[in-house]
Amino acid sequence: SWLPLLLNAYAVMDEGVAKDIKKQEKLGKKLACKRGCSNCCQTHRDIPVYPIEIVGIYWYVIEKIKQPLRSKIKASLINHKKGSSCPFLINSACSIYQIRPLACRQFNVFGKPCGEGEDPFYTRPEDILKPEEHYLGKALFETAPFYGVYDEKDRIEFINSGRLNSLVKSLLNYPWIELARRME
Repeated sequence: SWLPLLLNAYAVMDEGVAKDIKKQEKLGKKLACKRGCSNCCQTHRDIPVYPIEIVGIYWYVIEKIKQPLRSKIKASLINHKKGSSCPFLINSACSIYQIRPLACRQFNVFGKPCGEGEDPFYTRPEDILKPEEHYLGKALFETAPFYGVYDEKDRIEFINSGRLNSLVKSLLNYPWIELARRME
């Protein structure tokens, strides 16, 4: 029952981000992010992940990832140190791309590709996509039933009150070793 909620949230975010990227491209900006670029996965140290996303990552890795990628992810999770690069970054690519967190979905850079070790959020914030609408709020609205909040008005209050944000974990500091154990 949780998976459609998560997939709907991702669809809301992806649609909104795509719309905003097209608007920026019409203004002459060129998206720098490309397949194979993994700089943000290596430099960002504070990637928020919601509980429903953690459940989604567990499900995806356990149920959908096949060998040999499965063994590589497991080894990465076992060897992951808190605060280091994303443990799902395998061979410079996101191994959970289809179910990557909302934070990853909305981070896009325009202009030149990021330099090695560069975090453009700090070095050139003008090149970071700034959503015109609050897609994150709309996406989180879709996930509220996962947390036992069903009524529309209650969902909005739940998101705006900060109660949901109090449940957020850090992707890079999460104890992923438990996922590695469950991959047996």
